[in-house]
Amino acid sequence: MPAHPSRIAPDTLPPTTAGDHHGPRPAVPDEPRAAVPEGDRPAGLPTASPGGDRLAELRAAVQADLRVPPQDGPDADLRADARHNRERILGAAREAFATRGLDVPMAAIARRAGVGVATLYRRFPSRESLVVEVFADQLTACASTVDDALADPDPWRGFTTAIEEICAMQLADRGFAAAFMTTFPTATDYEHTRAHAEGRFAELVRRAKEAGRLRADFDPADLVLLLKAVCGVTVDAGEAAAASSRRLVAYLLQSFEAGHTAPLPPPPPLDLGHLHPAASH
Repeated sequence: MPAHPSRIAPDTLPPTTAGDHHGPRPAVPDEPRAAVPEGDRPAGLPTASPGGDRLAELRAAVQADLRVPPQDGPDADLRADARHNRERILGAAREAFATRGLDVPMAAIARRAGVGVATLYRRFPSRESLVVEVFADQLTACASTVDDALADPDPWRGFTTAIEEICAMQLADRGFAAAFMTTFPTATDYEHTRAHAEGRFAELVRRAKEAGRLRADFDPADLVLLLKAVCGVTVDAGEAAAASSRRLVAYLLQSFEAGHTAPLPPPPPLDLGHLHPAASH
C-alpha cells in the first residue's frame, strides 16, 4: 500500500549538507537572564535565579498589580451622589414628619430634600419604608431604654426613668411618637423591635405594681395617653416645650404612684400597635 502523501519515511530523507536549511539545528545554549533588582521588584514577587521560571515571575507581578486599590472615577462619584441624596431625603422626611405628621405627601418630602419624586421612590419605594428608615434608630434606643429600666433593682425608679426618657425622646423628635404608635405590617424587624419594647414595658408595670409603688389600676395603655398628652402640650409651646413636658410628666408620675387615690374609669382600648392605622404607601 503506498505511503500517505503527507508522510515521509525517515530513511527516505535526503542527506543534510552544510548549506542546507533542512534537518535538525545545532543546540543554542540558554542566555543567562538578568536578575530583577530588589528595588524594582513588585511586592510578593519571588527572587528568580538565572534560568528560573519566567511564568512564575509574571504571575506574581500580575497578582501584585491586582492588589493596587481602585482609583477614584465616575462610578465612585455616582455612589457618593447617591449617598448624599439618601441623607438629604432622610433629613427632609424627619423634619416633615415632625411638623406635619406621617401623612405628609411624598412629593412634599422630595421638594424639601431638593430631589425629584422619582429619585425619592427609587431610594424608598413606599411611605412605610421611608418612615421605618427614619425612625429605626429611635425605636432601637427606646427598646434599649426599657431594657435598662428593667435592669434597675428598684422597680419604681426603673418605671419612672423609662417614662421620663421615652417622653424626652418624643420631645427631641416629635415625629417619633406617631411612628412608635403606628403599625407597619411588612416591616418585620421594626415591628419585632416595637413589640419587644411594648412587652418589656408591660413587665416594668408588673414589677412596679408587685413592689407596691404603682397604683393597681394603671394599665400599659396609659403610656399611649401619656405620649399623646405630652405631644399636645408641646406642639405649640415653642421654647417652653421642654419645661412643659417635664412638668406634665412629673404630674402624671405622681398620679401613677400607689396611695390613697380614688378609682379611675376603665382604660381605653388602646395599645401601641393599633392607635394609628398602618402607614399608607
